[in-house]
Amino acid sequence: MATAAAPVSPEQPAKGASPPVLLDLSQPPVIEGFSPTSRTRDEGFKDKFIRKTKENPFVPIGCLGTAGALIYGLGAFKQGKTRQSQLLMRTRIFAQGFTVVAIIVGVAATALKAKP
Repeated sequence: MATAAAPVSPEQPAKGASPPVLLDLSQPPVIEGFSPTSRTRDEGFKDKFIRKTKENPFVPIGCLGTAGALIYGLGAFKQGKTRQSQLLMRTRIFAQGFTVVAIIVGVAATALKAKP
């Protein structure tokens, strides 16, 4: 009586063999198209702010312009200078729009720069 061994299909591991490892938690995950950069030290708020300002200097300029127009406009409103206050609030809206456009352009430039 010869016993025939049942063929082992690739989907089912042989008896006694360990199942394939789907996720190895001791290693970082491999993501196609992404290579993590290792930093030698942790980046603090000041360092990150300086780096981001150098990458896109128009965003902080727009933020400062927005804040300046708002503060100056509120001061003019408090003094009763309604015409000047309205003009400064319109300036604030323009500065906010400038900041949003600067953010969008910065994100687009970063996305295009990342592609080889």
